[in-house]
Amino acid sequence: MEWWQIALIVVAGVGAGGINAVVGSGTLITFPALVAFGVPPVVATMSNAVGLVPGNITSSLGYREELRGQWRRILGFVPASILGSLTGAYLLLHLPEDAFETIVPVLLVVALIMVVGQPALSRYLKERSLRRAQENGTSASVAEVGDPLGTGRYILTLIVVFLTAIYGGYFAAAQGIILIALLGLILPDDLQRLNGLKNVLVLVVNTVSATTYIIVGHDRINWIAVICVAVGSLVGGYFGARIGRKFSPVLLRTIIVVLGLVAIWRILTL
Repeated sequence: MEWWQIALIVVAGVGAGGINAVVGSGTLITFPALVAFGVPPVVATMSNAVGLVPGNITSSLGYREELRGQWRRILGFVPASILGSLTGAYLLLHLPEDAFETIVPVLLVVALIMVVGQPALSRYLKERSLRRAQENGTSASVAEVGDPLGTGRYILTLIVVFLTAIYGGYFAAAQGIILIALLGLILPDDLQRLNGLKNVLVLVVNTVSATTYIIVGHDRINWIAVICVAVGSLVGGYFGARIGRKFSPVLLRTIIVVLGLVAIWRILTL
């Protein structure tokens, strides 16, 4: 690569690391940049996944305050993230390179609908629970922030984490948007705490898939691209976490929707 191409990829890595810390979809910055400079799609995907891991680490550390009291929950979800990521990495290495162009836009549209409708749906579920409690003559039993999850809700969350991890291990673009949208529907928790949870689970997915790529397909990784993305995402992830954790839920949802629409456009025009 020319020096200016290397510089632009580093800058793209900074942007990707910052956006991943706030909501996700940073891959939609670095992946098109790598492809534009002549890196084959699968090679770009694998190199990008390896390079973004440092940014995932710094963004997770940046949300350590929001992660307080969540570590038992996180440890319960990690096995699903690992298994899903391994499945997604396998699919990337065996499915046609352009398969994601059909799948990803559909997933993103569903995720954005969930993000926009999540507050209204949460209010509806809470009101329904209160009505049922009153009809049965019992005290209201409504899940609040930090409450232990019931068995049904826990299993549903495990399934969501597993399926999202498959997607993340396969391509990773906007997996943070999809994951936080689904978690917002299922878990009774603050959006910033869910964002911290999302960052850790995405870190697990990307680390597992990146390790798989290095072991199985190390000869298909562009290591210059990996270093450029890694340096940029390390810086972007740190500052993105410091800024993003101060955003209000409304602003955070607005950013999610805007980036989701940009992600859809980017994928359709690749």
